[in-house]
Amino acid sequence: MKDYEIYNDLKVPKGSKIILRLDGRNFSNLSKSLNFKKPYDDNFSTGMVEAARNLFKEFSPSFIYTFSDEINILLSEIPFSGRIEKLNSVFPSIVASSLTLHLTKFFNLSLKKNRPISFDSRIIPITNNDIYTYFKHRQDESWRNCINGYGIWTLKKEFSTKVASEKLKNLKSSDIHQLLFEKGINLNDIPSYKKRGIAIYKKTREINGFNPKINEKTTSHRNVLFVDRELPIFSYEFFEKNHIQ
Repeated sequence: MKDYEIYNDLKVPKGSKIILRLDGRNFSNLSKSLNFKKPYDDNFSTGMVEAARNLFKEFSPSFIYTFSDEINILLSEIPFSGRIEKLNSVFPSIVASSLTLHLTKFFNLSLKKNRPISFDSRIIPITNNDIYTYFKHRQDESWRNCINGYGIWTLKKEFSTKVASEKLKNLKSSDIHQLLFEKGINLNDIPSYKKRGIAIYKKTREINGFNPKINEKTTSHRNVLFVDRELPIFSYEFFEKNHIQ
């Protein structure tokens, strides 16, 4: 039967780096069925972060960036010997099950009423020179998602979903800014993580202790997992400073 598994040996080229991008499948329906808060649901966002943290426990990604229903995973050390079938199945299954477990704490999530949560997955080969460009592009998408999310939420207070969507289509970002400002919403006051997304990566922390054998204070350094909800606008310097490559 192994002869039928014709994609089994398809692998990422040795020595390469990749990004796995996971996207929620039909999450607009999930949002409606669970009645997520609009324009931003913190319980859902925290669930996505927890799912990303679980990936860190299982594997050793260099960097994870998430916003909305999207998770981007930078892998320098690629598990499963780079087997594409494994990468594109195991990662989204961990995220789907992790998110499900989290959401059941806050929502009435039932297989009788809701479709099972699932993600699609794609593999993107990347070089060190392109890491910043890729994540800056995704962060720009996060910003557009934020503007549009607040825009449609505001318009739906006065119009039907169909009319609100049509009105939003014809508005530039600057127009949406002005619309929101006139309604008392200043996007500058919105928390950074809603505009720029959330990153999960390792940072070196200084640990102070005491060695009773020599009766002296000691200092050591340890890599700890860090959830960054105060991201700056991505720059080359951000990735260099945090040794993300």
